Amino acid sequence: MSGLETRDLYDVIVIGGGVVGCTILRELSRYDLKILLLEKEADLAEGISKANSGVIHAGFNVPVGSLKARMNVAGLFKIYELLKQLNVPHRKTGKVVVALQDAEKERLEELKAQGEANGTPDLTIVNAKQIREFEPHTQGEWALFSPHTGILSPYQFTIALAECAWQNGAVVKLESPVIAIQYLTGFFEVKTPSESFKTRWIVNSAGLFSDEVAKLAGITDYQIFPYRGEYLITDKDTDFDLRMPVYPVPPKGGPGLGIHITPTVDGNILLGPSAEFVEDKMNTDSTKKVMNELKQEAFELMPELKKFQFIRSFAGVRPKLVDPKGNIRFKDFVIEESPYRPGLINLIGIESPGLTASPAIAEYVVNIIAQQENLQFKTQFNPNRPELIRFAELDDESRAKQVHENSQWGDMVCRCESVTKAEVLHALNNPFGVKTLDGIKRRTRCGTGRCQGGFCTPRIVEIMQQEGIPLEQITKRGANSPLFFGRIKG
Repeated sequence: MSGLETRDLYDVIVIGGGVVGCTILRELSRYDLKILLLEKEADLAEGISKANSGVIHAGFNVPVGSLKARMNVAGLFKIYELLKQLNVPHRKTGKVVVALQDAEKERLEELKAQGEANGTPDLTIVNAKQIREFEPHTQGEWALFSPHTGILSPYQFTIALAECAWQNGAVVKLESPVIAIQYLTGFFEVKTPSESFKTRWIVNSAGLFSDEVAKLAGITDYQIFPYRGEYLITDKDTDFDLRMPVYPVPPKGGPGLGIHITPTVDGNILLGPSAEFVEDKMNTDSTKKVMNELKQEAFELMPELKKFQFIRSFAGVRPKLVDPKGNIRFKDFVIEESPYRPGLINLIGIESPGLTASPAIAEYVVNIIAQQENLQFKTQFNPNRPELIRFAELDDESRAKQVHENSQWGDMVCRCESVTKAEVLHALNNPFGVKTLDGIKRRTRCGTGRCQGGFCTPRIVEIMQQEGIPLEQITKRGANSPLFFGRIKG
């Protein structure tokens, strides 16, 4: 077969290692199935899932009766328990959507009514005094208060989902881009550059590239339009306590929800995202024009932000189904088994609130399969993931105990985030074989602090070499991102 190695038949192959693909993989791992996830990048969460606000949405920003609304609200009722099981950092913070003028109150009432029709619980309209009781730093005349909104670490959530699926028997293969899909009698053949796999079901959860994966199977019905969202992130070493996400009144028919201000579980504050159509799905540039716009709009809601330092900008690209040249401003999630390729389930245009909706989307996908398969629960399924020890979060007594038991806990690698050598080694020994600088960053927070890796990068490189990784093989994020290009001395 052209030199490709053919594996045994899988029951389900999931294509795409973002938050939705990994939630589906974990849900499938509940059952007695042979399952595989293929991800083209060198780590999970390398696409949309690493560059979003990490907000658990309550469900009032999506149209009544849409699949987005159904999945959003159903996901809201599932995600907090899931996060607890996986030991993923999160907080139920609440959220305010702020009207700076009385004239915008009507729009808040519309959002409240829409949310209530969707099943979003406990929404209220609050006045200026109440706004400042919820969030003292915020300007505004009126606000919609959502008590069940929350925040989480999106990439840690994605990794935790995959690790839970792995401990329940799932297989994950990184650096495995799908280059061909052949539809045969009773099964599919899925090809990567190095291997070929047979499967009875395919779940196409390839995010920005889901339309292209569908085309590999001969389905040309879908087109993804990439929209770039740029962010700014503050230094977390401030005395500013942002309690909850603060959003402006969203523009009607716009491509996004407006520039919002969001606390993170790690203590930083995010400004963004913007929403701009770009031609290139890989265009994650940060632009001076948008950075200035982020600040201007955020400062209207929260003037005190003017005194803060911003330590980094970044951007993500979301997969929209709305043609920027057309008049239609909303298109729903597509989650369907192809009538042309039975056994192929396509997930197209899964953008916000996809993260919140992911547990419900996973159940929806598994139910499609269950209508045609007699799925059997695993009696030994373990829904929990062990809690990671974070040196930065330990008290002095616990730190001393860790160092006494293992001296590597006393070897500080990242001063900004208080990450030790023991944590870096644990990250390098992950079950998926991730050996990149960004992979360590997402698992430990090395390089995310004020100096942005200026202190810890040489230490991490040294540790990686000690662990047997040749210098020329050390990369930022996998192929085409080498850190070193040769030696100037022998």
